[in-house]
Amino acid sequence: MKAARFQQFGGPEVLEIVDLPDPHPGPGRIRIMVRAAGVNASDWKKRGGLMDEELPQTLGHEAAGIVDELGDGVTDVAVGDRVFGFSAEPAAQAELVVLAHYAPIPPSLDFTGAAALPAAVETATRALDQLAAGEGSPPGDHGRGLGKDSILLVNGASGSVGSAAVQLAVARGARVIGTASPANHAYLRSLGAEPVAYGEGLAERVRALAPDGVDAALDVAGSGVLPELIGLAGGAEHVVTIADFAGAAEHGVTFSRGDTGRAVHALAGIGELVESGRFALPVAQTFPLAEIAEAHRVGESGHVRGKLVLVIGSASGEPE
Repeated sequence: MKAARFQQFGGPEVLEIVDLPDPHPGPGRIRIMVRAAGVNASDWKKRGGLMDEELPQTLGHEAAGIVDELGDGVTDVAVGDRVFGFSAEPAAQAELVVLAHYAPIPPSLDFTGAAALPAAVETATRALDQLAAGEGSPPGDHGRGLGKDSILLVNGASGSVGSAAVQLAVARGARVIGTASPANHAYLRSLGAEPVAYGEGLAERVRALAPDGVDAALDVAGSGVLPELIGLAGGAEHVVTIADFAGAAEHGVTFSRGDTGRAVHALAGIGELVESGRFALPVAQTFPLAEIAEAHRVGESGHVRGKLVLVIGSASGEPE
């Protein structure tokens, strides 16, 4: 099968498409013929040598396609089903991939739209679940962080994870304030959020909407505003970041990371929200697998609203 890989760390030019042995699913897993695969910031961090040290490396954790092989004990899907999910290994940007966690593709979505979902939905759900549980809160204060009628501030609300968090929080009944550039304010309003501009004076702009501050804050952008978020949320225990590891350590904020447990339950639940019109994640741009280097260049530019997706095989598949 064809797959994306790099044999040395560096810029997008180190990426190559190579022939690798076909994978096969172990017990409880499935293999799909990949029709689309998501591209994420972790991909270029890996390529730049910022995450894993071994070489060579394949890429990709999320994909959508058609089931073509079942592992022992799998009874919830059949060969030929349309599914999306997380790969067992970081190798989803390929013609075939084994999925460890998966769900049926919502009927209204094509493969490209489905491939955009897993990472953004899981990351946003995991962070919201941590806020809702009140991780780090004093005894007796659990549950303050997020829920019906609470106020959530999302810093960096217009990207794929941020917009997923906005919509999921709104679905939980929260009032959401989101930071974004003025060009994205109309988009945030369409998601149900109240937009504010980021940058100097952020706290004052948020307090103009919520004079008593917010119940919880989620930092998606990693733009060095954790002290302001802590002040607005009434303490570091009410803030979660997915983007500022150093700042989290410095200020006592929870850093949400997938290697401590993923919210894979989000895959099964997102279909209902998609079909009811309460959740949508735009695909900003698609690329054939052979143009993966260009996808990395576009993603690293930092000016993308929505998801970047690699199209593999016949991915235009009409939704059923």
